Order: sequence, then structure tokens, then C-alpha cells
Amino acid sequence: MTTSLLELQNHLDLLLEPDRFNDYCPNGLQVEGKSRISRLVTGVTASQALVDQAVAWGADAILVHHGYFWNGENQVIVGMKRRRVKALLTADVSLLAYHLPLDAHPELGNNACLGRLMGLEEALPLEPDVIGGLGCIGTLPSALPARLLIERIAQFTRRQPLHIGDGESPVQKVAWCTGAAQNYLEAAVAAGADIFVTGEISEQSVHIAREEGVHFVSAGHHATERYGVQAVGAHLAEKFGIEHHFIDIDNPV
Repeated sequence: MTTSLLELQNHLDLLLEPDRFNDYCPNGLQVEGKSRISRLVTGVTASQALVDQAVAWGADAILVHHGYFWNGENQVIVGMKRRRVKALLTADVSLLAYHLPLDAHPELGNNACLGRLMGLEEALPLEPDVIGGLGCIGTLPSALPARLLIERIAQFTRRQPLHIGDGESPVQKVAWCTGAAQNYLEAAVAAGADIFVTGEISEQSVHIAREEGVHFVSAGHHATERYGVQAVGAHLAEKFGIEHHFIDIDNPV
């Protein structure tokens, strides 16, 4: 089966509500390709490697979390950006990208998916009074040593997280936010979390975690953001009857 690019884009905009977010990049269709879609590739970042593998698979469109045209970057299409865009245009492949909207969706988003993988059935806003806040907080069914939660994270991310804290001390109240969200650590402390899980860590994160007595887990920016785009891709495949293939271009960060 196929669907139109316009129908796919309109459905994604209704599903992910990009107009709700003051984002760092344009959300939605970034590069226009063919008008009919039967094969969709999803991935975390629209790198050259992802584009090349998607074209080789015969994709009509690519859906990613990290697309192009970020605030503050050079706007001219030269060098690396030219090569990426040229590859898409030559193959007539569309690129759709959703950044913060893909983090925030309550069922299919990166944070919702990460919470379920950690064993948290309910994700509440970490900062309920902050409009557009992305962090989440939830409670495990029972307290467990921090190392067991970290082992669980290592299993599904396929990498060993960096952990600040005593692995034997118990945790139950978990705060988290995927990607580069280390600045949410103090909000996690204020919310009474035992442990904060995110993708990246900064130098000051170590001192804050130690002095506040909160576990900090850096599980990888890419590794924590694999899941939302896969969930949305599966949703689109079911709704429109199209083929979906997730391509994982691993990134150690």
C-alpha cells in the first residue's frame, strides 16, 4: 500500500503537535521528495550514513529525531550539508524531522518509551508548572538497588551507562529526560527523585549529584533516543499500510 506525502505529513503534525513547541529547528517536512510513500525509514539522526542506507533500502521517505537547519548553524548549503541534501534530492527521498515534539508525545515519545523500558508505567511531568517542560518522573513498583536499574538500562541501550552514586543504595522514585537534558538534574532533586536518568552529563552534574545525594545516570544521547522514532514509525506503518524499517547508525555519545 501507499500513502501521499501530504497525508503522512498532516498526520504527523496532528499526532505530534509541533506548533506547541518553541524548538531549535523546523519540525515537519524538511526536504521534499516523491509524492507517494510506500517505504519509510526511521532513524535518530539524518547523517550521511543513514541517508545512504535508506536510499539503498529503497525508502521513499525518512523520519528522524535530529534533522537539519538548526538555529545558529550556517544557512548555506555547502560541504557536508550539500552532500546530504543532494543525496536526498537525487534519490527523490523526503526527509521529515520532529525534535521536541518527538521527545514529548505522551505515548510514542522518547521519554514515554524510555520510561516503559525502565519499568515505569506512569510518567508524570517533572515540572508540572513549566509549559513545554520535557522531564518526567515516576515510581518503580518497588525499591531496588540502583545497580539493578542500571543493568536494565544497559540491556536495552546495549551500552554501559555512566553512573554517579552507590550502586547498592535503593532507588524507587525515578526522574528522566532523554538526550542532552543534564540541566534537568536540579529539577529532579527538587521533585524528590532518588535517581535521574538522561543521555549526557556535564562536569558540574557530578558535583550536584554527589552533594544532593541523588544518583545520576548518563546512558547516551543517541541510545536514549532510539525508541520514539521507532514507535512513531510502527504507528505509521499500521495506519497507512506502508513498510517501515528502523536503521540504527550507532553513536557512542
